[in-house]
Order: sequence, then C-alpha cells, then structure tokens
Amino acid sequence: MVKKLGSLLQLLVVGLVMAETVSGADEFSRYDFPPGFVFGAGTSAYQVEGAANEDGRTPSIMDTWAHSDSVITSGANGDIACDQYHKYKEDVQLMAEMGLDAYRFSISWSRLIPNGRGPVNPKGLQYYNNLINELVSDGIEPHVTLHHFDLPQALEDEYGGWISQNIVKDFVEYADVCYRMFGDRVKYWTTFNEANIFSMAGYDLGFLPPTRCSSPFGYFNCTRGDSSLEPYLAAHNILLSHASATRLYRKKYQNIQKGYVGLNLLSFHSVPATNKTEDVIAAQRTNDFFMGWFVEPLVHGDYPEVMKKNAGSRLPSFTALESQRVKGSFDFFGVNFYIATYVKDNSEGLNIEPRDYKADMAVEWQFTQGNASSTNRLLPSFEIPLTPWGLQGVLELFKQNYGNPPVFIHENGQRMQRNTTLEDWPRIQCLQEHISALLDSVRNGSNAKGYFTWSLLDVFELLDGFRSSFGLYYVDLDDPGLRRYPKLSAEWYSHFLKGGSITPNAGIELKGNWSSLSSAQVMK
Repeated sequence: MVKKLGSLLQLLVVGLVMAETVSGADEFSRYDFPPGFVFGAGTSAYQVEGAANEDGRTPSIMDTWAHSDSVITSGANGDIACDQYHKYKEDVQLMAEMGLDAYRFSISWSRLIPNGRGPVNPKGLQYYNNLINELVSDGIEPHVTLHHFDLPQALEDEYGGWISQNIVKDFVEYADVCYRMFGDRVKYWTTFNEANIFSMAGYDLGFLPPTRCSSPFGYFNCTRGDSSLEPYLAAHNILLSHASATRLYRKKYQNIQKGYVGLNLLSFHSVPATNKTEDVIAAQRTNDFFMGWFVEPLVHGDYPEVMKKNAGSRLPSFTALESQRVKGSFDFFGVNFYIATYVKDNSEGLNIEPRDYKADMAVEWQFTQGNASSTNRLLPSFEIPLTPWGLQGVLELFKQNYGNPPVFIHENGQRMQRNTTLEDWPRIQCLQEHISALLDSVRNGSNAKGYFTWSLLDVFELLDGFRSSFGLYYVDLDDPGLRRYPKLSAEWYSHFLKGGSITPNAGIELKGNWSSLSSAQVMK
C-alpha cells in the first residue's frame, strides 16, 4: 500500500509540473513530429451524413433518441445534418485543399445492413465505397469507426442490443462485411467510439442512446433499464465484441490487408482537487473506473481490482478463454480528449445501497479547480477551459501503466456557441496549445501516432444539437445548399498542415493575411 501511494503521489507531482510547464515549444511545425505522424479531422455518420430516410437506411438508436423528448438537443436531430451523404465530394475537396492527412468517420451500420444482420444494402455499400475512393484519390487516409453510438434499432428492439451477448455475433458479422468490402483501402479500424461514455451515459445516466437507466440514478425519468447493472453488462459485451472482431481481422484479413484494429475511449484525465491522500487515491480510482474499465482488460485481461471490489457481483467476470481473447486484442487505442477534471473523494457514497456505476466510483467531479458549480456536469457551458496538460497526463498514463501502446488522439477541439462569427480565436488557441503539448509528450517518449481535431464541419452535436459548434467550417443551415464557410481555425490548421511554423503570434499574423470572407460578408 505504501509503495502504491508513493507512486500515486509521484504521478500527482508530475501532473502539477505539467500544469505549470505545458506552454510547450515557442515555435514548432508539423515537421517536428516523427515521420508518418498523422494529422486529420473527424466526424461521425449520424452527426454529418443526413439522408436518414433515404436509399434503404433504417433507424438506429441515435434516430430514436434524437426524435424523443430529450431536453439535450431541444428538438434538433440528424435527419439532414450536414448532408454529407450528398455533398461528400465537396467535403473531400475541402479536406484536400486544407491539407489533411486523414479523415476519421464512422459507418452507419443501419445504412450498410438495414436489419442489423443479413443482406447488405447496395446503396449504402455504394456510398461508403464512393466516399473512401474519393478520399484515397485525394491522398487522404480513411480512418473508420464501426460503432459511433448508432446501433441499428432493429437489434435494440429484438434483444436489447448491447445488454445481450447476442450482439457479439451480429457485430462480428457486420465487422466482417466492412473488412471484406473496404479493407483493401482502409488500414485503420476503430471498433467503438467512446465505449466508456456510451456505457455510462447510455445505460446508467440515460441521457444518450439508448437512454436506459433506473431511478434514482438517471438524469431523466427513466422508464426502462437498470443503472446498477446494465453499464457493466453493456461494457462487457462491447469488450467481447471488440475482441472477437479483432480476432476475426487478425485471422482472416490482417496478413493481406496490413491494417490495424483499435478501440476508442473518452478521457477526462482526472487529477486530485487537493493534495490530501484520499483525493490522490480518488483520482487514481477515477482513472481506473473511466479508462481502466476498458484498457485493463485489453492490456492485462481483467478489470481493475478497485472496480471488482466496489461493484462486486454486478461487474461481470471473464471466463479464462474470454480473458485470453480480450487480452492483447488491440493494435492501438483511440483517445478523445477535451478537458481534465479535478476529483474529490466521496468514499462515504459506498455505504449507500443501491449504487450505480457513478456511485461505485466514489468521487465528486469538478471541471475547474475549486468551482463547485461545475461539479458532476458533463461539460461546462460552451467554451471549454483549456487543460492541455491533461492530454499529456493521458499519454503519460498509457506510457507508465499500459506499456506505451500506439495512441491516436481521435478527438480534441473547442466548443463554442454556434453563430456566424468565423474568427474563432478560442478554437485556434485550443489547437495550438494541444498540438504543442502533444509534441512535448512525443518528445518525452509517448507512442502517440496521430491527432484528429473535432470536427471538420459544424455537425449535429450530441449534447445540444445545433446550439454549439466544434467545426473548422461553418455550415449555413438556413441555406438550402448548406454552404460551407472556412473559419479562421481552418486557415490556421491548413497553415500548420502545410508545414508553416507556429509561433505565439501565429494567429495574429494569420489574421492579417486571412483571405476568406469576413463573417459579416458571408451573412449578407
């Protein structure tokens, strides 16, 4: 125990030093990164494609959720979104002009296989072939996610989706279709996006699809689910599905296609709110619950000990064979990072029954140090406080605790209130500080392999529909053609992608040379 506590205190000191020194290099460019380091941007199928009811696509749990009485999106949905289904050529041209190395997107399972299993939809197959071919022809590497919160509703209705082990067979068959049809051009496959937040928010707190939860734990009036059990059950079946899909790829495709399979997680990177021993331990416990929930089984073959202790029999157990197959079933990890959190110990909550996953963690979250008003909220309002040292902390965690596996930063960006202002300085600051911090981590031995900003366009956002935006491009929703306009951040990123030097004054210099129309001109 003394040895473990000492290592925890050491990590705390490292984190505090990072927080003080994260400014990074005064000047840098993409050529300071190792050869082959990938820079891209991302979206997901439901958030960008639109054409929700066209060409044989059937509803997913995202459609059902977005058309429900959710207070999060205020009636908005992704029926049209950015209409990339029809405008993919235009969007790929924007990517090529910007200089992206890669584009991260997801495949809509219910567009490709409308019933969740069985016949492939020719129109869906044609769309993804067209998109991938367009990317490849412009020298842009496709990075594909198979599940981005959008399980076919047919499978949810039939057997409960991810809370049933029936899902393993259906997911592997879906993955097999994708590998077979697209794997000659796609080398990077991510099985699940934010597997941890999907399990927690969809099955414990109930504010994201499939909105399963139970009183008193859910954020809304839950009519179905079990917050004490189902988050763990869904996560377990996701891990088994991921391991089986990876095993299939390695056995059937990897030697021929030379690709890689990974899993994506959201990280808040938790640090102690104070230097009290109980808060230091609470920060480690939070990282174990939030990241270790998936990383520990994939690296070591079992769940973290603290999860097994606090959740008890509600946490499923791996059989010996399952443990063997889950362990090592990854070629890389994807990490979505937006903000670090400060945590305080709340071990007294372990005395309350019943408990859910969040109570088992036994902590209180804060998004800004000492700001009680932000406690336990998913994100602060609009602009996110920048904590690039937290990104360094995530990469250090992978390096120190998990053998320094290859890691792609799959999402990172700045949330701003959606408006017509194209001079998005906070987003430029976010890009500059996080890429600089990432460079410091790489120089310090991190095995990071790439960085993708969220998002290419102002997409339909899961937390509030179209009230906020993360995009490099503004999408005019009032224009029937959904015209795209580059923001200043798109120009900054393009400057960086094409080898331009980044200095503390890079944004000011860029503004003077900005060739795009001003926001006032665009809206006239």
